[in-house]
Amino acid sequence: MDIPLPSRAALKAQAKRLRNTLTSAGTPCSHSQALEAVAHQWGARDWNTLSAKAQNDPSPRYSPGQRITGRYLGHRFAGMVKAARLMPNGRHALTVRFDEAIDVVASRHFSALRRQVNCVVSPKGRTLRTTSDGQPHLVIDDAWAGG
Repeated sequence: MDIPLPSRAALKAQAKRLRNTLTSAGTPCSHSQALEAVAHQWGARDWNTLSAKAQNDPSPRYSPGQRITGRYLGHRFAGMVKAARLMPNGRHALTVRFDEAIDVVASRHFSALRRQVNCVVSPKGRTLRTTSDGQPHLVIDDAWAGG
């Protein structure tokens, strides 16, 4: 089984820890030597090869119990991830439980309230399925943006 390659930032942090460990143990190690050693550990020929394969940013990971906000069928929501499963291409199969029920019917004659939905979201937190006007069913606010 292959282990997924971490982000470039995580690999650089790994090299920094390696350099600090070796230096404190009495074996001087430059940062470039540590980067090359990390590249070899990951099976790459050199750091440039590994760096080119690594992603710039870590992929978002949803997990049970995580609080999220966003829009479902155009309605703002706050809720919790009840279940999450990582799928190929960075997608996640999620069960989302809303704090407040959302009326999923646009008719003024009746209502259909929904407290929980199952969906598949892209790495950007949007469902691939859309409404008739092209809007994603569910859009999760970006929990991984700048801090």
